[in-house]
Amino acid sequence: MNFYEHTLIARQDTSPSQIKQIQEKYAKIIESNEGNIVKFESWGLMHLSYLIKKNKKGNYLHFKIEGSGKTIQELEKNEKIDKNLLRFLTVKVKKLDLETDYFKKNEDSTKIEK
Repeated sequence: MNFYEHTLIARQDTSPSQIKQIQEKYAKIIESNEGNIVKFESWGLMHLSYLIKKNKKGNYLHFKIEGSGKTIQELEKNEKIDKNLLRFLTVKVKKLDLETDYFKKNEDSTKIEK
């Protein structure tokens, strides 16, 4: 089995319930194709670097997956026809980083020191 990091960007006008449905839909696709979700992160609504299909922002969803190439092929095939998604990216990695939360807000950095 190989390790993958897979990121989806959903449209900015997607409701939280629709985000949950998107997460569940792709989790089922991964698991039905002999894959395993090691970790899921919702990075929230963030600014895009440039306009994508007239959207300035996007809801980011990030999956850390253990699976085969067949799993990723089936996942990407379904994402290509989903109208709620702006972009997706899959990166094959040698080892999954499960400790670091890159987009988690750090409470210490928001405090003002005197």
